[in-house]
Amino acid sequence: MKLSIIRSACGSLRIHQARSGSKVSGLSPRCLPVGAANGRLLFRAASATTSSSSSPKLAINFGKQSQKKDVLECDSSLREVVQSTKEALVALQRRNPAIQPVLAIIQAGEDDSVLEINKKMAGKIGLNITQICLAKDCSEDEIVEEVLKLNEDPRVHSVYLHLPPASLTNRVLNTLKPEKDVDGISYLNMGRLVQGDLNKGFVPPIASAIMDLLEKHDAPLEGRTVLMIGAEGPLGVALHCLIQRSGMVALKSHWSFKNLQRQVMQADAVVLLGTENIDIPPTWFRPGAAVIRCEPTLETDEHATEMSSKSGLGYLTAAYRTQNVVRSSSRWLQEQQYRPWRLRSLKLQPLTPVPSDIEISRAQTPKPVDQLAEEIGLLPEELESYGRSKAKVRLSLLERLHTQPDGKYILVAGITPTPLGEGKSTVTIGLVQALSAHLKLNSFACLRQPSQGPTFGVKGGAAGGGYAQVIPMEEFNLHLTGDIHAITAANNLVAAAIDARMLHEATQSDKALFNRLVPSVNGVRRFSPIQIARLHRLGISKIDPTSLTPQEVSTFVRLDLDPSKITWQRVVDTNDRFLRKITVGQANTEKGQIRETGFDIAVASEIMAILALADSLEDMKNRLAHMVVGTSRSGQPVTAEDLGVSGALAVLMKDAIKPTLMQTLEGTPVFVHAGPFANIAHGNSSVLADKLALKLVGRDGFVVTEAGFGADIGMEKFFNIKCRASGLRPNVVVLVATVRALKMHGGGPNVSAGAPLPREYIDENLTLVAGGCHSNLRKQIQIAHLFGVPVVVALNVFKTDTQAEIDLVCQIAKECGASDAVPCHHWAQGGRGSLELAQAVNDAASRPSNFQFLYNIEMPIVEKIRTIAQKVYGADDIELSPEAKAKIDYYNQQGFSSLPICMAKTHLSLSHMPEKKGAPTGFVLPIRDVRASIGAGFIYPLVGTMSTMPGLPTRPCFYDIDLDPATEEITGLF
Repeated sequence: MKLSIIRSACGSLRIHQARSGSKVSGLSPRCLPVGAANGRLLFRAASATTSSSSSPKLAINFGKQSQKKDVLECDSSLREVVQSTKEALVALQRRNPAIQPVLAIIQAGEDDSVLEINKKMAGKIGLNITQICLAKDCSEDEIVEEVLKLNEDPRVHSVYLHLPPASLTNRVLNTLKPEKDVDGISYLNMGRLVQGDLNKGFVPPIASAIMDLLEKHDAPLEGRTVLMIGAEGPLGVALHCLIQRSGMVALKSHWSFKNLQRQVMQADAVVLLGTENIDIPPTWFRPGAAVIRCEPTLETDEHATEMSSKSGLGYLTAAYRTQNVVRSSSRWLQEQQYRPWRLRSLKLQPLTPVPSDIEISRAQTPKPVDQLAEEIGLLPEELESYGRSKAKVRLSLLERLHTQPDGKYILVAGITPTPLGEGKSTVTIGLVQALSAHLKLNSFACLRQPSQGPTFGVKGGAAGGGYAQVIPMEEFNLHLTGDIHAITAANNLVAAAIDARMLHEATQSDKALFNRLVPSVNGVRRFSPIQIARLHRLGISKIDPTSLTPQEVSTFVRLDLDPSKITWQRVVDTNDRFLRKITVGQANTEKGQIRETGFDIAVASEIMAILALADSLEDMKNRLAHMVVGTSRSGQPVTAEDLGVSGALAVLMKDAIKPTLMQTLEGTPVFVHAGPFANIAHGNSSVLADKLALKLVGRDGFVVTEAGFGADIGMEKFFNIKCRASGLRPNVVVLVATVRALKMHGGGPNVSAGAPLPREYIDENLTLVAGGCHSNLRKQIQIAHLFGVPVVVALNVFKTDTQAEIDLVCQIAKECGASDAVPCHHWAQGGRGSLELAQAVNDAASRPSNFQFLYNIEMPIVEKIRTIAQKVYGADDIELSPEAKAKIDYYNQQGFSSLPICMAKTHLSLSHMPEKKGAPTGFVLPIRDVRASIGAGFIYPLVGTMSTMPGLPTRPCFYDIDLDPATEEITGLF
């Protein structure tokens, strides 16, 4: 099998994957002068019709008076280019000391003369060179494969295709990234040269060398005639443009042209570009004319490797190539810097009455996601497209923009909601549409991914509504980019590993288990890295499997899980009430390993919470390893790493960790990422989405994210859990309220999903509104102030709300301590309907905030729970069940006491009693149980009974969801 070899400038070898047809070739320096013609200046070089030439070289044989002067001019040009390039490289590395420009040369065959000349020149300047040798008869596919690798290699800044002209096909040239094409042969770079736009393109190095020699000739050439013979291909085009741009007249001719002699005799300079080895008689040239010959042959001369005028054109060409390499690296470095946004908003034409959500979504054509990415400063290599309108964004963005200041951080929370929801998602989307599309301030929305369960159950989708939506809403509400499916697969792999391990431990001896867990391969037993990590946790420092004692073997192979204390359940992303409690292991093949377990909905998995809180791939991997899945019979926690599955979980989740980029109806950017439950988990979108967005918006931009349920749940967890994990600090809280919810808290009748609203919620009732404002709204504002963050109240206006009710809410909200309170009409008007809110948020964010956590993380678990109950919920005290007390003692013993608290309670009341509206007082909060998500990093007390698997109602949403087979359009989603 033949190998493709890559050489660096220092001579080290790096071997790519084997591929047929490639060869290993040695280094043989060749760069030699050829014979000269009397009385004229003759430069001989490789083929000038393409950049795939052999090394250019120079032979000089002048008359006695001119020879020394012209030699010095050639050397002078070389020194000038080398010196200016060295200075440019020094300046570049002063800006970024880590950058090391690399030129990659792809060549066919084993002739290393080009490499030697470029190596020598690179050594003079301080660049690195990499060579890829393909077989002389390599195929187009092989060339394209190598070019694609170099395109995507961030260490390679420049590519030189040293290939025969026939190999430089349209496909090859179109494959090469123009920004790495330092020989300027790609169609885009050639077009830029023709148009005179060299800010992004490159002049072919040999063209630069020829122009340099022409400009240094004795006679000034401005207004004179330069004849190019055999001027085909990119070099001919480039020279023609450069000559004319320099004030000279460029003429083209061919070797077979019948009037060639007359043309030569009239020219002030002649450039011979053809591949034909034809000499022109010296008598044809005008006295003093400059003559430059470029041809594809090389002749041997051991002395040509000296840096002298005898190899002038070859080295001068290589020098200009290195100049392009440094220029390419400088542009690359500039591309890595923060880019100002050039966002093009999409125009809305709101209709009255407002159509259905899906009709509005379908009426707007989203921008291609790669266009949106470019507008907000993302690089093409940072994007992984999933179709036309959504894409994953790579986490490398954080490293690229690590010095970029963060923007302003806005949290959207809400008062205690009705079962219908109060529109936090629509407020979030309306706010960013107003900020970006109307106030022209950079802004990003960061939202949770909706679960398929509610989408087909009762609640419907979560893309916003009306004219404040994420589009396409069908893609947002359904599979998106598969993150929830990845979580489902990872979660259920853990569940399968648990039951399989218990089965094998119950049916095998220690020796049999050890032999299967550490199998002999070719007569050698080795622990895997994850098994070595388990040995270290057990206090066993040995790494040779044969050195373990029988007791150590038993300790290593036996997890000894207690079936009654397994806390891990399987998940599915569907509301399926009949999976809440199941029995597994009933088949005869499971040998009596029967136990009761159950299913949760996928978004309730601890892996979802980990995805939302991780701040890097490494952090996620560590959190996955630390997940506790149960307890051994001896009372020790058993983790995913003990099961040996944590590495596989990271593999399943490696793409899910990247946020998904989408857009609003007005073309403003949105990150959709993670969707943890807001009761047993913290109910916020991911830390990584927020961090990426904060870098992208810039110092004066805004990132708007949403917390689940009311401020007492989602906001409190956002501050105490998410902000601890991320290190981020919010600038403003937007507190969403509705007249409907305020009437409910002011004493109005119950509100039920699916039932008609009572008259009190349709007719004006200022008394109920005032009651809700002075109770629940006031309390939620106070909760935000506990954390030192200013509050702007956003009143989500419904068509049944009267102006008097709207004015009353805004007035009382300000009296209760809100920085501002404004009505929002985004549902009917889009971003224009939230302009007042956007201005209020901008004003509030310009003032300093004094963020603080509610409790010290080192406080005892009981005291942290009590602090939340009293200060946030308004309880007099807490009451721990015996089971809760035992669990707290166990967590203290295991060293988990310094984790934050994630309270699991109803979202329908500030208390644990859903029917208690307003701001209840005088109650004791009962703590039924206390559980831990060690991987996610929090303790979650259970207040009452929490369901982690919703059920379907009598008439689920799926009755209205359908697909048109002809158009593939979806109907019924909302």
